[in-house]
Amino acid sequence: MKRVLFAASECVPFVKTGGLADVVGSLPKYFDPKKYDVRVILPKYNCMFQQWKDMMVYQESFQMDINNKREYVGVLSCTYDGIVFYFVDNEYYFSGRTIYEGDEKWNIERFAFFSKAVLSVLPVIDFRPDILHCHDWQTALIPVYLDNFRYLGEYYRGIKTLMTIHNLKFQGIWDTKTVKQITGLPQYYFVPDKLEAYKDANLLKGGIVYADKVTTVSHSYAQEIQTPFYGEGLHGLMYARSNDLYGIVNGLDYKEFSPFLDERIHKRFTVENFRKNKVQNKLALQEEVGLDQNPKVMLIGIVSRLTDQKGFDLIECVLDELCQDALQLVVLGTGEPKYENLFRHFAWKYPGQVSASIFYNEDLSHRIYASCDAFLMPSLFEPCGLSQLMSLRYGTIPIVRETGGLKDTVEPYNEYTKMGTGFRFANYNAHEMLDTIRYAQRVFYDKKRDWNKIVERAMEQDFSWKNSAGKYEALYKGLVGS
Repeated sequence: MKRVLFAASECVPFVKTGGLADVVGSLPKYFDPKKYDVRVILPKYNCMFQQWKDMMVYQESFQMDINNKREYVGVLSCTYDGIVFYFVDNEYYFSGRTIYEGDEKWNIERFAFFSKAVLSVLPVIDFRPDILHCHDWQTALIPVYLDNFRYLGEYYRGIKTLMTIHNLKFQGIWDTKTVKQITGLPQYYFVPDKLEAYKDANLLKGGIVYADKVTTVSHSYAQEIQTPFYGEGLHGLMYARSNDLYGIVNGLDYKEFSPFLDERIHKRFTVENFRKNKVQNKLALQEEVGLDQNPKVMLIGIVSRLTDQKGFDLIECVLDELCQDALQLVVLGTGEPKYENLFRHFAWKYPGQVSASIFYNEDLSHRIYASCDAFLMPSLFEPCGLSQLMSLRYGTIPIVRETGGLKDTVEPYNEYTKMGTGFRFANYNAHEMLDTIRYAQRVFYDKKRDWNKIVERAMEQDFSWKNSAGKYEALYKGLVGS
């Protein structure tokens, strides 16, 4: 049996700010337990709900050097949903009210401590992994420390590392002198072919350099980050490591997101009965969010962070034009104030046609996925994206830009072959987006039979974690054998 340890800064259900937590919390459950013993390690944050802290059992503690001082390292554990979780305890670093608090320098010190602690606790918990699977810049020092630790003895030799990049934009960058002092790593590591990038220290770069294999969360994003536009200054390194770079699309928990099991939605439905039952969800949502109740109007949903990266500058350009069409728009999310206020204004300007819920509510998000006819996601870049997977699952047709995981998971509708699961546009252009939305409207209103076939194909797609786990298993076999 192969042993795998996931290391991450967040994980469902214990603590979450984004999609990273969903991946780390869901993926371990889908490996064959006869072949893989997959466990997870993360910081023990003070901001975790008490119910999770109450589940943890103290294991051991010791002292560890970091930033020229000795620090306490406590180790706790619990078993949840069949998976063993370890928690690294230190009140100095993890007692804040949020996961990511303070400036970049402070977060670099906190996660340098965590990365070194992950390796230091292995002998204590008596779990020597064959593979350390590291997620994002917060754990990127683990492969670097492992290289350094290998000189300390036999125990750490032979452990393989896999570095998964969920979003290349976030890298953990600070001046070299400070990072060298914090980490205690020798000068040898702070050179341009290792941790140094543009005269600063870059933690993610170190992880990419020293990991045995590198993955990111979709095939297209793996290709994109080898180019200057998407590469965030590391495109040369990504190209250099292209033989060890793999794109594996994130999965979705099909028990959590299921139109025929979901208790959060008004009326459950399946591929067989969505024509009759899905519209009941639409009418209930229209009433809930203050839209005019009309079963025949095209309802478009948006559930997102309201930021430029998600394409809201495109939506801003054409929103007035879009509101002249026979459609309704329901928006859920928070983000940049200019976009929050944009949707508040349009909800006031077009009452009954536009609804703006400028907050986040998990239950309401499920009802939007289940109730809308289409889902708009015109991202500038999207490493994987989960919203389009959720909308496909509920038969809500995605309208997306061709980038990253959106390109890999949404097949464009072809009116001649009668294939496809959604609508796509290529260029980051507001009117190209508007044309695509209007094309989708024409199919919705004028070719209802074709539209329903698109819904059928969308709901039949398999983007479950089982599919993704199989691809990770193949990668693990390449690292350590079967």
